[in-house]
Amino acid sequence: MTAESDVLAGLLGDLPGPDRSARDQVAARAAAVLRPAGAFARLDVLAAWLAGWQGTTDPRVHRPHVAVFAADHGVAADGVSAYPGEVTAAMAGAIRSGVATVSVLARQVGATLDLFDVGVGRPTGNIRVSDAMNADEFDAAVAAGAAAAESNDADLLVVGEIGIGNTTAAAAVAAAVLGGSAADWVGPGTGVVGAALARKCDVVQAALDRVGPVPPLEALRRLGGRELAAMAGAVAAARRRRLPVVLDGFIATAAVAPLAVARPGSLDHCIAGHCSAEPGHERALETLGLDPLMRLDLRLGEGSGALVAVPIIRMAAAAVTEVATFEEWGLQQ
Repeated sequence: MTAESDVLAGLLGDLPGPDRSARDQVAARAAAVLRPAGAFARLDVLAAWLAGWQGTTDPRVHRPHVAVFAADHGVAADGVSAYPGEVTAAMAGAIRSGVATVSVLARQVGATLDLFDVGVGRPTGNIRVSDAMNADEFDAAVAAGAAAAESNDADLLVVGEIGIGNTTAAAAVAAAVLGGSAADWVGPGTGVVGAALARKCDVVQAALDRVGPVPPLEALRRLGGRELAAMAGAVAAARRRRLPVVLDGFIATAAVAPLAVARPGSLDHCIAGHCSAEPGHERALETLGLDPLMRLDLRLGEGSGALVAVPIIRMAAAAVTEVATFEEWGLQQ
């Protein structure tokens, strides 16, 4: 087996595009509905995007689904989080019991939810001193994410994560793939400040120095985590289904950044649900050319911010498909 992921590279090998006819027809209708020209400009673009990837002139969000991937990180032993590694398992239990934030939000927006344990109790290697995963482990995580994206009948997919230490891994991946030093990408995550934040920055820089320049998918394997790899696999598999995806916060964005660099255009079926309070998130979105739908200074993860964006996407589509046009209402535009 090669060092770089055979599974992830394969998923990126032959990517379909959107249904341009459906996209253009919805865009044309948006320009003709009963409101001043440009009044809903951003939402109209969103509706056309959804139409293109759903392949219909009647885009809807009837079956949103959130896939949450959970895993532990060896780097948590270096004190990079305000919480101990055991919290990952506890949060996974809360999601299964329906009492976590993401569980409640999913119910509010009518989304189904699945939690995928891709490494709880099996920490990755400590990226400061060793690779996060070997090639087999990486491929297994990617394949788990791809299977998650393929095993539902969703018309809109949200990917989320839980894993103590994963903002450290995300910062390392983002720096390796998008450029810059650890200081450009490291933020407080779960709330580390002062000396602990400086330590976190040192850990990420040590990981970057250890790995050196590497191809983007290899950076994800060596510096990321199993839940990051799974999210990358899920997003790539969703593209092959033409399934539109709403990205969550910094960790989800860092997880898919290697796809965009390895295969430009591979995130065209994705939108950024929000821009979080984590400093590296805005930098990553700008570098990838993703314009977030909301800015609420959220910093939870779990897919929560992306779920908050789902009603906006639902309303954007309805505001084109269900609003009469000037012609239908017997008026001149």
